[in-house]
Amino acid sequence: MNIIEQYISKGKAIADKITAQQDLIEQAAQLFAQSISKGRMVHVFGSGHSRMMVEEMWPRYGSFPGFNPIVELSLSFHNLVVGANGQRQAMFLENVPGLAARILRNFDLKDTDTALVISSSGCNVVPIEMAEIFQQHKIKVVAVVTSEHLKASTSKRADGKKLSDFADIIIDTAAPAGDSMIYIDGLETPVAPGSTIGGVFIINAIKARTAELLTQAGFPPKVLTAACVVGSEKATALFEAAYDEHAHRLAKLYDKIGYESYVSGK
Repeated sequence: MNIIEQYISKGKAIADKITAQQDLIEQAAQLFAQSISKGRMVHVFGSGHSRMMVEEMWPRYGSFPGFNPIVELSLSFHNLVVGANGQRQAMFLENVPGLAARILRNFDLKDTDTALVISSSGCNVVPIEMAEIFQQHKIKVVAVVTSEHLKASTSKRADGKKLSDFADIIIDTAAPAGDSMIYIDGLETPVAPGSTIGGVFIINAIKARTAELLTQAGFPPKVLTAACVVGSEKATALFEAAYDEHAHRLAKLYDKIGYESYVSGK
């Protein structure tokens, strides 16, 4: 096989390994559907390039309200690479203890919420602490990791714990350790990552099954849909309704923040 065929072949192998994890995807979808049907949200977090999976879940065509995409630009704004807001700073910040707590201080978390935390290595401090704090609030955590990469990597956390130590369900992107999948003659290091392929399969399989469960339970979601599928008028109506619903769900996450201190005057 040539290089292109090699990558595509490895991508197909990843798809097969995701298919073998249907039971875990089903469990995740069941948890998420329960939260959404109760009027709560699924908190979705990823630092670094895992941010792509957060935005894959919501909002985009084929997705629907019920997910709270937690995207911290300081941890995932990669475009400038160097200089102000550069990658060095982002990689430093994702290993600062306590940052996760400051992020989640913005939300009134409830045990009827659920969480999806994505981290290929599962070894950076902020996503680990996010999962830990969610569990402290009795929130079920689904982790998407690259199992081989996680096993081969050392946690940046002082106690050595990884994201998998704070997850109720762990789903594997099926990429190799180091993520890159292709070796080229004359080039010392591999190229072309695979975790994004697995991550997209996982995210959208969960999304599809969650939509099915909600529909079966009498809560059909408002799905962002292209005008070429449903016509301009319907597409606009769905867009407005979905964004309004997201706003109403999000409002509940802010409603009681610091309420006890506010009413006591402390």
